[in-house]
Amino acid sequence: MTWPACGAETAVESAGTGPGAAPGGDGLRLRVTADGSPSLWSERFGEGFHSSQGALAEARSKFVQPAQLERFAPGRLLRVVDVGVGLGYNTAALLEAARSRGLRLQWWGLENDPRPLAWALAEPGYRSLWQPATLRLLEQLRDHGQWHGGDPGGGNDPGCEGRWLPGDARHRLPQLLQELAGCCDLILHDAFSPGRCPELWSLEFLQGLARLLAPHGRLLTYCSAAAVRQGLRLAGLELAAIQELIPAAVPAGAWSLGTAASPEPLPQAGPLRELSSLEWEHLASRAAEPYRDPHGTAAAAEILAARRQAQASSAAESSSAWRRRWGLG
Repeated sequence: MTWPACGAETAVESAGTGPGAAPGGDGLRLRVTADGSPSLWSERFGEGFHSSQGALAEARSKFVQPAQLERFAPGRLLRVVDVGVGLGYNTAALLEAARSRGLRLQWWGLENDPRPLAWALAEPGYRSLWQPATLRLLEQLRDHGQWHGGDPGGGNDPGCEGRWLPGDARHRLPQLLQELAGCCDLILHDAFSPGRCPELWSLEFLQGLARLLAPHGRLLTYCSAAAVRQGLRLAGLELAAIQELIPAAVPAGAWSLGTAASPEPLPQAGPLRELSSLEWEHLASRAAEPYRDPHGTAAAAEILAARRQAQASSAAESSSAWRRRWGLG
């Protein structure tokens, strides 16, 4: 779930009344992204679930490739948390990449709305993207809230299992910390953008996610916002930028596809690189004021208002001055 530049938009009718209808017909609209993979637009959040490059392309370039699964020996069990399951693209892409390397997943999904996954699994264009075994696991998740890869007829991923944790992710995180603190290999953070859903980008929520990570673990997200990166730094994590897989020099004013964070320093090669000068200086501006939600119960408007107030009283360089310095308009 990212930002709204997502390609052609097609309105859908109420559930069951037309091809590609979003479940419930109350604010979800079909979108076909640039790579041809289907996605949705949320009227409630005013955003698309995926960026303009395409839903499938985004899952691969911003989540699977930066995970660098080649780090893990075949047979390894990976513990994965997916924040914002949505249509299931990130999980499905990771399942197939892991299967090709002989890896197994123990997976937990944080998602408040089951409709996008149900819609995706009824959409022929979505189903055509995935292997039958992957679809069977996602169908189990839709129907039963969990999957067991070794179940008869359940898929061909013995030892691969997943569990859906519905409801407010902030309230589910303490449960995960009891089970997974210091043990998680990957966190895929794909909630709606911080300006629309600050509840899942607050300093406190990011600190909780950081506590889940094993020393080698990685949190991966499409988000490059300074407030989020600063929150990850304050949570004790090292940062790297996610970039296209091209061996090229990085200009001082380069912007990235997303962010990787880990308790340990990250490699600056392949899909990961050092933050550019522009990005580091962004972290010294008022844009880096974190979102805060000390009790994990605040509404989005309350979190946004508190951040605006903190920015107004900050002695840091204004975001507009930073933009002018870099010629960003």
